[in-house]
Amino acid sequence: MLYFLENENYKIGVDTLGAELHHFIKKDENLELIWQADPEVWAGHAPNLFPIVGELPAQKYNFENETFEMKRHGFARRKEFKLVDQKDDKLVFELTEDEETLKQYPFKFRFLIAYTLEWNKLSITYHVTNTDARALYFSVGGHPGFNVPFHPGEAYEDYFISFEKEENLHRHLINSEGLQTGETEQILQNGDMLALAPDYFTKDAIILKNLQSERVVLGSHKNPRRIELDFEGFPYLGIWAKPDNPRYVCLEPWCGIAGRVGESGELAEKEGINKLAPGQNFARTFSITVL
Repeated sequence: MLYFLENENYKIGVDTLGAELHHFIKKDENLELIWQADPEVWAGHAPNLFPIVGELPAQKYNFENETFEMKRHGFARRKEFKLVDQKDDKLVFELTEDEETLKQYPFKFRFLIAYTLEWNKLSITYHVTNTDARALYFSVGGHPGFNVPFHPGEAYEDYFISFEKEENLHRHLINSEGLQTGETEQILQNGDMLALAPDYFTKDAIILKNLQSERVVLGSHKNPRRIELDFEGFPYLGIWAKPDNPRYVCLEPWCGIAGRVGESGELAEKEGINKLAPGQNFARTFSITVL
């Protein structure tokens, strides 16, 4: 079921399935910014990733001498959330454990996703609460896909991603199973702008670590429209599209990352894993601003 927020200038729509953002519309132009999930290309809009980000070796992990199976990016994107709060400018959705989740993730938890619309800015906040009697291990992240180009008559290659600060970008490569190989490849040297090109994605996602920037901007050389993504507190950033005739790009802030070839498989030892003691809370916010 879709729920909507709108103000004078913008309208968003969020589905209870996955608490996934389906629409972010600039009303005066009838301009849809979010990719509309063409199943022939990529059937997502803006999935929420929990309780893992990326792939696990053989889609398995170990915890307390048991082995569990979980698919890429976790189960939250395939679960129905409950709307627990609705205001003129805010929607809050909730997911808790159930019989299905406990088979693949043996923890009790409360996962809230809050959407707040403030003129031209949409903030997405992840709240995780450990309702278990033992430590909770998890990752969480966003996966919003943006239509590229914004307007007819433009090409994908007209677009760029600019970084808040000058960067030396080394992408962390992943193999055909979605696992980090430990190898890197430099894609930007002493610069702040990365041109969009389908060839970048023939090696799957661009995975970035240790950025100086906490903000990136998606824009075009041929029009003034910009989309700004602020991701303070998220240590990883993914950039992704399918390379064949891409018509979108995903800018993905992550608190967590794909598994690595040769890792132990122990959930508590996974790179980027977050740990919460019983009763503790975790919160991170990223925002999308239309300029």
